[in-house]
Order: sequence, then C-alpha cells, then structure tokens
Amino acid sequence: GKPKGVQHSTGGYLLWAKLTMDWTFDLKPEDVFWCTADIGWITGHTYVAYGPLAAGATQIIFEGVPTFPNAGRFWQMIERHKCSIFYTAPTAIRSLIKAAESDASVHPDRSDLSSLRILGSVGEPINPEAWMWYYKNVGHENCPIVDTFWQTETGGHMMTPLPGATPLVPGSCTLPLPGIMAAIVDEVGNDIPNGTGGILVVKRPWPSMIRTIWNDPERFKKSYFPEEMGGKLYLAGDGAVRSADRGYFRITGRIDDVLNVSGHRMGTMEIESALVAKSDLVAEAAVVGRPDDLTGEAICAFVVLKRARPSGDEAKAIAKELRDWVAKEIGPIAKPKDIRFGENLPKTRSGKIMRRLLRSLAKGESITQDTSTLENPAILDQLGQAY
Repeated sequence: GKPKGVQHSTGGYLLWAKLTMDWTFDLKPEDVFWCTADIGWITGHTYVAYGPLAAGATQIIFEGVPTFPNAGRFWQMIERHKCSIFYTAPTAIRSLIKAAESDASVHPDRSDLSSLRILGSVGEPINPEAWMWYYKNVGHENCPIVDTFWQTETGGHMMTPLPGATPLVPGSCTLPLPGIMAAIVDEVGNDIPNGTGGILVVKRPWPSMIRTIWNDPERFKKSYFPEEMGGKLYLAGDGAVRSADRGYFRITGRIDDVLNVSGHRMGTMEIESALVAKSDLVAEAAVVGRPDDLTGEAICAFVVLKRARPSGDEAKAIAKELRDWVAKEIGPIAKPKDIRFGENLPKTRSGKIMRRLLRSLAKGESITQDTSTLENPAILDQLGQAY
C-alpha cells in the first residue's frame, strides 16, 4: 500500500524514549550501550538517537552488517569496547547462529563477553531456540534477555521483562510496562480469557503513541481505532495470547496480510502488485508468508505467466528475473524466497484466491482442507514445485 508517515509528538516521544532506557535497560552511568539497529528505522530513532542521548548513555553506534568482514564481528566489538548492554534483532541472532555452527572461529566463545550484563531483542518475536542460544552462548546464562515488543506507532517499548525483576520465559515479551493497558480481545473488542489467542489492543493512551498519520487523519482513525471495536481501542495489528498460568503475553504474528521479514514489515499486496507490474511476463500473482529459520518469515510467490508454465532451467531463469524485478521495484528485502509457477491459481467458484491453501503449500503441508470448491484441483501439484 501507500507508505504512511507516522507522526509523533516531541515531548511524549522523548519522555518515553528516556523512561524506557532507564526501565528496560536499567541504565547506569558506567554502562556501554549498543543497539545494533540501522538509524533509519524506528529502533534506530528511539534507541540509537533519542533514548541514549537523552539518558546521557555511553553508546556504540554501528554502520554495516554483522557478517562482514566476518561473522564474529559483533562479539569482537563487544570485547573491544567492553559493551555491557547489547540490543539486536532475532534475524541477526539467527544468521550468527548459522555462522557460528559452521565456523568455530566466529563463535561467541572466541571473544571475551564478560562485560555484558543485559541482552535485548527487538523487531519481531524471537523464537525460543534462538532465545536459548543467545542466553547460553552470548550471555553465559548470566544476562537477562529483555524481549521487547513495540512498534513504529508506539514510539518505544510497550511490553518487556524488566531485568532482574521479571521471571523470563523464552519467546515471551512477558508483561506491559507501567501505564500500558494492553489486552487481548475478539473481533468486536470483548476481552477474552488467558490461554486463548486473540487480537492485541491497548485500552488507554500513553506518552509516545502515534498522534496521526501525516496528512491522512481518516486513515489513522480507520487503521488504529476501528469502529467495529468501538473506536476507542488502539489496534496493534498483531495477534497474541496470554499464558494461562502467569498471564504473560506472546505475540503470534500479524492479523492481516503483513509479512515480517527480518524485522521489516511488508504487505503481501505490495509484492503482488510489483510482480504483476512486470506486465510483459506476469498475468497474476499471489504472495503468502511461510516460517523461515533465518528471516522469521519468508516470502513465497505463486505466479501465473502470460505464456506456458515453465519448468527446469527456464523456470529458474524466469524466477531470477522476477526476483531482480521485485528488488528494483520495492527493494532487495522484498525478493521472494520461493517462486512457484502454475497454469492458474487456486480459486473458489466465486473467483477468490484461496490463500489458506497457498499458505499450506508454501509450508509444505499436506492439503487436508476441503478443496471441493476449487476450480481446477490439478494445479495443486504444479504449485508444489518451488524455484
């Protein structure tokens, strides 16, 4: 869709940036703080520029990628600069796990990480396996992990364990910060009991909340305070569940067709539109996400060409051409990981693309759901082949 400018206020945003530096990171004068985020997105705004500077923190600012000149770079920098608070993304952690497991010379064990006292995670929910690796190999089981849930629109942290105060559960952002009235509700805004998945909302305002969408107040109201929920609840756009025992929150993923690839949010519609814009080649496209060990979610595109369905080397060449096209239209992060070609797409008799079926195909699951409404059941076999 059309890019939106999230408008923040100066006072409330700065206040929350400073407060969360103190609360979430337990910042002390002797700390060396390092948030690895790029300064061009909200994590870099709040936790590289405004928060650390407002708090008077000593901080490391980093430009580049964690795997160059080698994948031990993060760990070497922590040792060199005696970093005590380290804040990075699950995608970075997953890529470094992969590197460390294939090359012992870049394993965190090769660096002295004894200066660390707090680890943090940001950008998307961290899977429990990556959490455990981070806790054991980077924190040596001495450093609490603050698994922070928040959004561009919230300005700063909304839910996170407080280091040393909140018992940790791998994969859970635990509890809201003071003043954040988070809840899980059904489609019309009614609270639902712990242990049942639903829609994440916030019931009261907070200092650093989005004030409007730049030049589009109607879209702001419709997107974040939908009428069907009474117009008074902030809709985060994420699904979540609270544990039955402790009431801890766990974010289960986007409720709309938004993919989270390496912490970057992208609408499936946007990628579909880019593919179809290659009008000399593509007749129709549908995009879904599937779980991916490295990027959290991977983009899987189902494509119908304006020519016969390709196979073998021809299919590989066209898939490459389409990936390069999407990278040019949107950016490299939007390149589909899998491209699958079919003579047509699975549709209901009324012409709606059966996206739930495509999600199952993308994940490699056997199709158990009812396909009796399918126009052409034979295409399921075609769409099983990824390039």
